[in-house]
Amino acid sequence: MTTPRPFFDQQVSVLEERGVDCTVVGVPGEHHGDSGRTAVDYARLYPKILSELRSDEYDLVHANYGLVAPFALAQPTRPVVLTLWGTDLMADQEWLRSLSRHGARRASATVVPSPAMSRQLEIDHELIPFGVDTELFRPIPQAEAREHLGWDTDPDTNIALFPYDRERAVKDFPRAKRLADRAGVDVELRTVSGVDHAEIPYYMNASDVLLVTSKRESGPMVVKEAAACNLPVVSTDVGFVAETVEGLPNCFVSDADDELVVGLTVALENGGSSQGRGRIDGLSLDSMGDRLVSLYERLLDPTALSGSEAVRRGVSSGV
Repeated sequence: MTTPRPFFDQQVSVLEERGVDCTVVGVPGEHHGDSGRTAVDYARLYPKILSELRSDEYDLVHANYGLVAPFALAQPTRPVVLTLWGTDLMADQEWLRSLSRHGARRASATVVPSPAMSRQLEIDHELIPFGVDTELFRPIPQAEAREHLGWDTDPDTNIALFPYDRERAVKDFPRAKRLADRAGVDVELRTVSGVDHAEIPYYMNASDVLLVTSKRESGPMVVKEAAACNLPVVSTDVGFVAETVEGLPNCFVSDADDELVVGLTVALENGGSSQGRGRIDGLSLDSMGDRLVSLYERLLDPTALSGSEAVRRGVSSGV
């Protein structure tokens, strides 16, 4: 991988914990913010995959993202699992949506991480949500989290956390600023980006609400992470936000500014801290890892093998 994607790195880790030896083949080139890799970068992926697969020690290829699928499928010797991430299957570009669907039809098995994506895919597929490290993302007393971060803030100050680089246009920081300015209670809007992933739980627990104003999202994973920290979420209706926070106290999803302002105000008036609410079930990395290994074993005829021996090695490629 050439771009840090914590949810992908965690997927590899939980597979290796279950005895799957993973080799990661990343797409050449670099990905910055809203700027993706070039067609030439993707063309350079194919020889990398073929080079790895000259060895007979691999059992399958797991392609991550629709743009990677053609190169994984072009090798004829291993079954291919394709995981779509959302910005492929639900992209604004029709060609990318078509390419992702074509890859899904040809893959030995296709995985999507959310019901919203599942509704967009007409072929048989597996619904396996991306997991969250619930040992890392967990409730922490707000005072402890603020002290850890060195936030010299009055304990009664309401803080809304904007979890992205404010310069990324698709995340729409100006809208978040307008909503915070219109809230019926005083609120300080703080941003976080470019910090170590292990620090993010402290930022979440130091805040009173997560504010997401994205124009589009494939997830976002940050909402699942906030839910694991018991942090209220106020968000535009993008990705799998609505289904993630459904039924959770003080969480609001809407595309209307007036409703988002009301939701932000209510969340903060109700305390908005990360104390005293139950966790969401079904977010764990263990659940994701178990289901992926089960899928691999079904593809590789587990009747001929036993236990973790059913999958020896896999090549995982992604953006």
